[in-house]
Amino acid sequence: MLTPGQRRLLRRWLSDLQTRDQWHGQLPVALLDRCWLRLEVVPVQELARRLPPDASAEAPELVRYRDLVASGLTPLEAQERCWHDYGLEACRQAQTRFWAQQDQGNHGWTLQRYLELIDGYRGRQGKSGERALPLVVLARADSDEAHTLHWLC
Repeated sequence: MLTPGQRRLLRRWLSDLQTRDQWHGQLPVALLDRCWLRLEVVPVQELARRLPPDASAEAPELVRYRDLVASGLTPLEAQERCWHDYGLEACRQAQTRFWAQQDQGNHGWTLQRYLELIDGYRGRQGKSGERALPLVVLARADSDEAHTLHWLC
C-alpha cells in the first residue's frame, strides 16, 4: 500500500528516532491517508490539533453517571443524582455532545486511544532497542472504519 518513496521516508524517520534519547514534543508521528496515498509526519505535540480525539465521553457528567451505575445505582437513580450534582442542562448538553459525536463519527479516535498512543510512545522512547515509530493509518472519510495504529520498528 506504500510507495517506495514513502517506505524510504518511514525508514528515515525511524532511523532518526533511534538516535534520540529523550522524550520530547518534536518526536515524529506518521499519518497515512490511504485515499490520497499521502504520508506525512507531525510532531507528537501537534497530533491532537492535526487529529483531534473525541473526548465527548469523558465529560464529567457522563463519567460520574458511569461511576454511579458501576457502584450499583440504577440508571434512573444515577441520572437523577447527576441532574442534582451538575444540573439538568449540563447533563443534557453532555449527552447531546456525546450522541452528536457518535452520529458524526470520529473513526474511533477517542481520547483513550490518543492517550494510549502517547503513553506507548513515551514508554518505548525510554528503552533502547524498543523504540518504534507510530504510524496512524487514517480511515476512509465516509466509512465506519476506525483509524488504526501501527508501531514500526
